[in-house]
Amino acid sequence: MAPTQVSPAQVSPTQNSVNTNVIPHVVPHVHPSHTTNVNKHIFKHQHYYPHTESTVNECYSQHMVCSGRPPVAPMHHNPCCRPRRFGF
Repeated sequence: MAPTQVSPAQVSPTQNSVNTNVIPHVVPHVHPSHTTNVNKHIFKHQHYYPHTESTVNECYSQHMVCSGRPPVAPMHHNPCCRPRRFGF
């Protein structure tokens, strides 16, 4: 048997493989908020105007000069004869 001959190596193009390592990072984000509670005190001023009412009855009398005799039935609610001017 003849000795084994070794031929030059046939080199194929390199195949690239990528190993991805995920390294988590925590970045805190703070969003502060504030609430102001406003209490508004509203004063409602209520004005009252009490009012009273009264009635005054005034009475007047008239003196009339009448001629003739008094009427049989009163013509008005006043039992006196109708007023006339003096001298007529």
